[in-house]
Amino acid sequence: MAKARHARPPPRKSSSSTLVFTSLLVLSVLVLVLLALGIVSIPSTSSSSSHKAHDLTSIVHTTVHRVRTSSGTFLPRGRDKIIRAIEKRIADFTFIPVEHGEGLQVLHYQVGQKYEPHFDYFLDEFNTVNGGQRIATVLMYLSDVEEGGETVFPSAKGNFSAVPYWNELSECGKGGLSVRPKMGDALLFWSMKPDAALDPSSLHEGISGQLQNGCVLMNIKLEDSTMLLRSNVFASRWAAYPFVTSAEYSDLVCAKQ
Repeated sequence: MAKARHARPPPRKSSSSTLVFTSLLVLSVLVLVLLALGIVSIPSTSSSSSHKAHDLTSIVHTTVHRVRTSSGTFLPRGRDKIIRAIEKRIADFTFIPVEHGEGLQVLHYQVGQKYEPHFDYFLDEFNTVNGGQRIATVLMYLSDVEEGGETVFPSAKGNFSAVPYWNELSECGKGGLSVRPKMGDALLFWSMKPDAALDPSSLHEGISGQLQNGCVLMNIKLEDSTMLLRSNVFASRWAAYPFVTSAEYSDLVCAKQ
């Protein structure tokens, strides 16, 4: 009995349309890679839109630089043994668990640099929903400054001229409750009241100094507001950066800076 023969199908020839499609696909992937790497760019067909985008970028950078002229960097929480030790001391000092603290931020102020009046708490829903409200800040000074460089609270109330170092403050430093930078000192201030209300008197600014100076700050968040509301005694132990500057307080900026 004869065996059935299985005929092999003839080999398929690549059509010109398939080759073109494959070439276009490879070229498209290559262009996307070059665009992602920034090696090539797509020219704008509208010069006006290009100017508008450039103007918008300039406005954003100008606003940021006008409000805050210092430089800085962030250090991840628990990065090394030294940072963990600092974070523990802050937790012991504020009675707030380490887990509620943000990463340390190191700031460097050159001569004449400053930070205009601003709040550390958030005024938008995005940040509070995605990470909780900032309720306190710990500011640690890394250097001494002969004149200027104070942290000033222009909306605070009180007889500030009664402080023993009043005559040592700069002219801008006398614009409110002021704390002079002293190497090794730490300043704790609260952005929220014991009833969980935001405290507008926490508005503060960094005055320009005659010498370069540095500081480290940590913002502390309260992720569970109900915990704060349970007890005023417990709430008084709880403390709480994008910083928010309000045009409402633009008249508080010292004109001497």
